[in-house]
Amino acid sequence: MRSVPQATSLRRAPVQRRSAERLTRILDACADLLDEVGYDDLSTRAVAERAGVPIGSVYRFFGNKRQMADALAQRNLERYAERVTERLKGAGRGDWRAAMDAVLDEYLAMKRTAPGFSLVDFGNQIPVGARHAEPNHRVADRLTDLLSEHLVRAPDDDLRRVFLIAVETADALVHLAFRVDPEGDPKVIEETRELLRAYLARVLD
Repeated sequence: MRSVPQATSLRRAPVQRRSAERLTRILDACADLLDEVGYDDLSTRAVAERAGVPIGSVYRFFGNKRQMADALAQRNLERYAERVTERLKGAGRGDWRAAMDAVLDEYLAMKRTAPGFSLVDFGNQIPVGARHAEPNHRVADRLTDLLSEHLVRAPDDDLRRVFLIAVETADALVHLAFRVDPEGDPKVIEETRELLRAYLARVLD
């Protein structure tokens, strides 16, 4: 199974600390404005004003707001991987159930609290409502690389396929849970957890 390349949308990567801090402010402002005005009414000028930077600083990194949203999605994935990694420090090596709980729980936590996440998550919601396969492939690949050592499994095509199926399933059901309830319907989430456990037990036990 071929890995999907990581999305890159930066025109220029920050080199100096000041430039990196400016990029962080731009993405933070983008995330906040996505929650406030939505993607259609988002503008690079509004992001520059919210971030307190010249409009030229935004265009130094991004050609348009789509590239900015894509960069935010990639940052979300990096932060998600960091959160899962931190959770796994307290889990027993080879314990796939603890790993699955970490993967699902941290996704739910970001869904509820991370600014802009409800619209862009890991890249499959812009334009609003669009469903693209590539981001889920990237998430599955990242989780395979992240969890394979913890699970004492080779990150081969079989494991990548297992995680891709789990990610696609969880993605669809978590979106259902948040359509039913803005905070995520607990019954749908619990059914999602049980479904994932049943599938992964067949493959990983």
